[in-house]
This record gives sequence, C-alpha cells and structure tokens, in this order.
Amino acid sequence: MKTAKRLSDLGTETAFRVAQAAADWRAQGNRVYPFHLGDLDFPMAPHIVEAMNRAIADGKTGYCPGPGIPELRAALAEDIGSRRGIDIDPAEVVVTTGGKPVITKFLQAVMDPGQSVLYPNPGFPIYESQIEYLGGRGLPYGYVPTEDGFAIDLDRLRDSIDETTVAIIYNDLQNPISAESTAEEREAIAQIAQEHNLWVLSDEAYFEMRYGGESTSIATLPGMRERTVILYTFSKKFAMTGSRLGCAVAPKEIAEAISTMNTNDESCTTHYVQWAGISALQGPQGGVAEMLDVLRARRDAACTLINAIPGMEVAVPESTFYIFPDATEAMAAKGIATLSDFSTEALHATGVSFCTREHFGRPLPGEDRKYIRLAYSGIGEDDIVEGLTKLREWVEAG
Repeated sequence: MKTAKRLSDLGTETAFRVAQAAADWRAQGNRVYPFHLGDLDFPMAPHIVEAMNRAIADGKTGYCPGPGIPELRAALAEDIGSRRGIDIDPAEVVVTTGGKPVITKFLQAVMDPGQSVLYPNPGFPIYESQIEYLGGRGLPYGYVPTEDGFAIDLDRLRDSIDETTVAIIYNDLQNPISAESTAEEREAIAQIAQEHNLWVLSDEAYFEMRYGGESTSIATLPGMRERTVILYTFSKKFAMTGSRLGCAVAPKEIAEAISTMNTNDESCTTHYVQWAGISALQGPQGGVAEMLDVLRARRDAACTLINAIPGMEVAVPESTFYIFPDATEAMAAKGIATLSDFSTEALHATGVSFCTREHFGRPLPGEDRKYIRLAYSGIGEDDIVEGLTKLREWVEAG
C-alpha cells in the first residue's frame, strides 16, 4: 500500500527528536540537564485548574461553537486588544487548539499550491514544514548578529520576494533566537508587506514573556490591521502547554475561513478548557509575574555561565525563555566539526541536552557561524548552574 507523496514534505518539531535522545540517555542511568524543549515546569495557576474542573462538573464537556464560545472570544478580544492598543471585534477572534493550528490554517486561507511565503530561518520549524506540505514554496529570510542579539536581514528578505509571494510569517520576540525587532525594523516589515500586498502572520506567542520594556504588535502600525493575523496562545504566559488553547485574531474574511476549518478539522476546541481560558484572562495575574521573576533569574544564570565558557558568547535577551549562543570557537577547540556531533558529545560527556541551529530550518547559504539553542523554561536554576558548569569544564578540557 502506498501513502500520499505529500507526506515527504511534512517536517516535525525537531526539538522532540532531541528530547528522545535525552530520554534514551537518561534511561541508561545517566544524569540529563534538559535545555532542549521549550516546555514550562510551572503548574497551571490554581484558579485556572478550578475553573476547568468546575466546567467539567457543570457538564461543559460536549460540543460547542467551532469558532469558540462567545464568552471566551469576548474575553480574548478585550485582553488582546487592550494590551496592544487596538479595538478587536469578538467576531475577529477564532479559538483554536493551541497556537500552532493558526499557522496551518492561515496558510490554507491565503496560499494556493505553487505560491510562496516568506518565513524566518532560523525559526519555528513548523513554518517551513507547513508551507511545503501544503504545496507552497518557502522563502526563508535570515538574521545577522548585532551587539544586542540579531536583526532581520532585510536585504535578503526583499530580494526573495517574487510574483508568487502572497504572505510573510513574522515572529517578533522570536523562537529560537529571542530576537526582538526595533521600531525601525518592524516598520520596514510593514512597509514591505504593503508594497507587495502581502498577508502577514504575526506570531505573538511570546508577546508577554518579557523581562523589560514593552511589546508592540505589527498589527498596530498604519495599514497593517486589515492584512495581519495575530497568533495568540495560552501555552507560554499561563503555563498551559498541554491544555492546547489559543486563537487567531484576523480580518473577518480570514476569521470566517479559519472557523470553517475548525469545524472540518476538530469540530471545536475542548469546551471546558475554554472556560479555564476565561479564568486565566480575567483571574489573578500574580502567578504570571512570579513565573517571569523565576525565568529572569534562570536567564541571568544561564547567560553568565555561557559567556564564561571559552569560545561561546551570547547576548542577554529581554524576552522569551531561550538563548542562542555562538559556539563556533568552542567547537573548534574541541575539534568537533558538526553541530550534530557537538550536541551528542556534549550530552554524553556532561548530560547537557540542547538543540542546535540546524533544528530550526535548513541553514542558509553563506552561514559560517555555529549556534546552539538552550531553553531555560523547564530546568531549575540550581541545575542550570550545575549543568553549564560541567559544559564549561568539558570545553576547557579541550
């Protein structure tokens, strides 16, 4: 029996492959320091759990509207709009089973087979996977290192656009590199989108996962509201990764299309989880601030220790829970040529498990630096110190 040819174009979230390698190493009795997966080791806040349990007890366990229950759509419109300084009609909000489905459904709504979409690389690997799986052509745009981290290579982005390009995926506060656009860069992306009449998917999963300053949505810029779809998720801010709850905020024609896809794909997002989402948005927010305080301390410890490793350096990011160190000289000192070998040897020698640049899109022509990605969302500060100290000692040993 043959399977569909398109399956060969379907990628995966490659961090899970690293997780499996780490699990196998742990199963052999070895210590593992898990920097590989961007999951959170914080529990859901008690009031959110209580709201979910109450909804189950109240019988909210059956079907509900495909675009989401009205109460949650209204709460999302108020919360997302007020935090971004824009007015959102609840009819523009479509509830989804996490943020990830918004990527697929956005592409299905705006891209026909053979058309092309710009996407960040390195970036969340599902962008590339879904563009190609749906018959599109991915146009990767890269980043250049700066003193503060990374900036979008705007020249490469502009040069990639052709007559088939219909959309750009834009991930400010970016996974995996934690890059945040300056106002000028954000305005440049908006100008490009308008000049070429492109739809924009603004992936704002980490919009409120920041340690200083304020986030700005590209949807607030002149001329952008009518062409931008915002991806929102409860996974990060509320530590609800396994609950699978998110939404798209979209112009009504796209919102209606995504709602129809919901009905075709899942029927609806889990009813009682949506009531938990309302409680998350409208209930006490102290737990969010406490989580960010813990993550800030972990970030500071990780960055200090990484920058103490000979041949590694990283800028201190103001957002997300990832760091993306340059490990080029450290690899050379160890005599290791490939990132795959570096990650495997580091795991076996130190127990430190991490992803590499190659887990976040195919490397672009001309790349000559070697980067790794460490997530500090699921590992405590003491283990960060212990694990990265072992990594430093291993690198120093040459």
